[in-house]
Amino acid sequence: MASLFPVPGGTQAVQVRIIDTTVRMSKIPINFIMEPPMDGLSHMPPMPAWSFLIEHPSGKKLLFDLGVPKNWRAFSPFVVGRLEVAGWEIDVEEEVIDILKKNGVAAGDISGIIWSHWHWDHLGDPSEFPPSTDIIVGPGFKDNFLPGYPANPDSAVRESGFAGRNLKEIDFTNSPRTGQFRAFDFFGDGSFYLLDTPGHAIGHLSGLARTTINPDTFIFMGGDLCHHSGEMRPSKHLHLPSDIHSTIPSCLLPCPGAESYQQLLTSRGLSVDEPFFKPAAMIGVEIGETIRTIVKAQEADADSNVWFVFAHDPSLIDIVDLFPLRADGWMEKGWREKTLWSFLKSFDEAVYVKQ
Repeated sequence: MASLFPVPGGTQAVQVRIIDTTVRMSKIPINFIMEPPMDGLSHMPPMPAWSFLIEHPSGKKLLFDLGVPKNWRAFSPFVVGRLEVAGWEIDVEEEVIDILKKNGVAAGDISGIIWSHWHWDHLGDPSEFPPSTDIIVGPGFKDNFLPGYPANPDSAVRESGFAGRNLKEIDFTNSPRTGQFRAFDFFGDGSFYLLDTPGHAIGHLSGLARTTINPDTFIFMGGDLCHHSGEMRPSKHLHLPSDIHSTIPSCLLPCPGAESYQQLLTSRGLSVDEPFFKPAAMIGVEIGETIRTIVKAQEADADSNVWFVFAHDPSLIDIVDLFPLRADGWMEKGWREKTLWSFLKSFDEAVYVKQ
């Protein structure tokens, strides 16, 4: 049977390590992120921010996203003002650069930092890296965000993040397809692709790392393509498991069956083969495109050779090996299966209210 998410062949794989940037964001109302509402779920679970260290056989190292800088109040008044009004709790214990150094990776070893997009919780502080470290961004970034703050006091991006270094904007013109996405073959050998995943933000990028060859396995770094697994699952390609108990061993007893979760969908005007949530209108620059991108990504999410991880995915906590340990052995360790439906646990109150 043909793959739902065909990827061109490649001659190399990359090593991937997932960095816990120590970011935890909480007190974020559900209705800011997604809809329709669900009983008993008023706020998002505490949200981490993952960074990915990608190491090519050539020795080149990339970072995909940097999380939140410790001094996030140094962003422009445009950004800081909005965060203060929102009243969210934002905790950051360590910078990515310090986490790297403690584990033997020098800042000068990083050849490029990929920003999945321009939002404050992905930018980190690239000024701490040497000028030899490139900043890599998606289409439209330069036209929309240069100059940065403080030259432009209303800019959401600090000029210090890319001043004096190569700012590389990815051009997807005439790019081949990976699944339904335009794909930029970063190293030219099929080991790592940048995917054009628009909707949430101007120039939003995802990453696709080939983690093994023969069999070919991949980690799909989704950025903010979604903010909750319930925006991705279930789908017409990936249905709710019939045996919820084996999927979520810690569920309350008696453990609800698939019918309970199906009712949680249909009672809120959704079908059993679409996700529990849709992104809220205020969370994307173009909400229709955001949803279309999610639908395309569902093909990858349903492929057993692909592990989809979005930037704020809490399902990884206490399950997967984090930096300095490697993540490219995710398939043999069963991380996809262990994390795929674990988000259902956060629906306990809604499910038991319905019973």
